[in-house]
Amino acid sequence: MATEQRTLPLLTPYKMGKFDLSHRVVLAPLTRQRSYGNVPQPHAILYYSQRTTKGGLLIAEATGISDTAQGIFFLQIWHCGRVSNTGFQPNGQAPISSSDKPLHSLSPNGVNTNKFSPPRRLGTEEIPQVVNDFRIAARNAVEAGFDGVEIHGAHGYLIDQFLKDEVNDRTDQYGGSLENRCRFALEIVAAVSKEIGADRVGIRLSPFADHGECGDSNPEALGLHMVQSLNKYGILYCHMVEPRIKRSGEEIETPKSLLPMRNAFNGTFLAAGGYGREDGNNAVEENRADLVVYGRWFLANPDLPRRFEIDAPLNKYDRSTFYTSDRVVGYTDYPFLELNPTV
Repeated sequence: MATEQRTLPLLTPYKMGKFDLSHRVVLAPLTRQRSYGNVPQPHAILYYSQRTTKGGLLIAEATGISDTAQGIFFLQIWHCGRVSNTGFQPNGQAPISSSDKPLHSLSPNGVNTNKFSPPRRLGTEEIPQVVNDFRIAARNAVEAGFDGVEIHGAHGYLIDQFLKDEVNDRTDQYGGSLENRCRFALEIVAAVSKEIGADRVGIRLSPFADHGECGDSNPEALGLHMVQSLNKYGILYCHMVEPRIKRSGEEIETPKSLLPMRNAFNGTFLAAGGYGREDGNNAVEENRADLVVYGRWFLANPDLPRRFEIDAPLNKYDRSTFYTSDRVVGYTDYPFLELNPTV
């Protein structure tokens, strides 16, 4: 007697606001560094189309909001970050941050940050202009055809530098208390939501991470305060990185969990960070996440949802090609499954 096949929780439909998703496997916003002259190229179309499924959610790689947000070569348009050479900035200016603290470690793509100039503390009077840059960038993204915008508030970039007390040493209304450190992020959320509609807005947060020496003394309190504050704006989703991911490419054992944040947030909750097929299924089944975000495995397996469906072997990813600028190698050359091989 045939046994009934179990439907994987990851492959069940989900309604996210006005978007009807056919499954819950999400492509992470991976930094790919394949743009030339800060303009996306035709090979980017191929890369994303390879990973497209009907009713699937793809989060495109991060792009900066202005010419002052350029920190790394070969990114889509511009990219926001404290790890920045003065040569990237207009008129040779120093990169902006919540602080003027220099970095002392390697960046995620292995660049020695000692070669970069220290950042400049963003003046209080300058912050409204940066918030406005986010607003305009969101409008431009929607006008360009994107379904929505994910605000990058994670992994050591500018918003994260305001959120985290190990970087943010300000004494104005954007520093000190938890409420003050979250003010910049929430002003951006408010401006972007008003511009394009909260039902098109998500945000990515990594309260437990320490990318680029950007850590916090009480990440649980930070994450909880942020999601409770986000509820006031009614945004579409919160995309949060698991506590086990402290730095890029590094996983640790920890008893800490995203569950308090998941339970406190009223919208769709996305979890990312070191997930495989089984623990991704468990996260959905146990209601610890609505959607599960995959980076390295989705990069190496453009047909990842299909492989999960039939429990097929996964291609191995090649970390050495993550941050190269080749338009094919490590980008569009990962093979699909051959479901009907020639006999």
